[in-house]
Amino acid sequence: MGKVVAFITMSLDGYVAGPSDRPEAGLGDGGERLHYWNFGGPWTYDQESFGSATGVDKDYLEALFSAAGAWLVGRTMHDLADGWGDEPGFGVPVFVVTHRQHETVVKGDTTFEFVTDGIDVALGKARAAAGAKDVLVMGGADLLRQYLDAGVVDELALTIAPVLLGGGKRLFDGIGRTDVVFERVAVLESPWATHLRYEVHV
Repeated sequence: MGKVVAFITMSLDGYVAGPSDRPEAGLGDGGERLHYWNFGGPWTYDQESFGSATGVDKDYLEALFSAAGAWLVGRTMHDLADGWGDEPGFGVPVFVVTHRQHETVVKGDTTFEFVTDGIDVALGKARAAAGAKDVLVMGGADLLRQYLDAGVVDELALTIAPVLLGGGKRLFDGIGRTDVVFERVAVLESPWATHLRYEVHV
């Protein structure tokens, strides 16, 4: 069985999205700056095409994705990303944790299964699908906090973008436990971000 890895990007002032996140701007106002590292430099929601990660950022992303056999995402993240379009290209099953019923959606090599029975059932499905590979908790922040609170996260992959957003959604607002110990196991630096990996002990 693989690990449960929580993966997210945060600003220096603790936000994972800027103010007014919405379908046409899933990272909120100014939130694009969080993911310059993921697109090889500055980008905006108004662009018709996007770049891709390079160098250290590419290596970091590929290491996380290649080790994962399934993803967990929250319904808000799914909807704000508009289901990642017609061809997400993730290549692994994605389990969407939600309170609202929705039929399973297949887009190319990616299957989205909507799970309404809670985070434990969703994790069980993801583990079964992943087999010996990792389960990647992609977020958003609320889902990541729920899995941290449940004590089932084995590793936190936290990218720090060197920007200040001043408002929006904070990563750790409302966290239910503070007895979690984070043991740093890796630090990677790029021009756009600092990638930190922590083993999580509860």
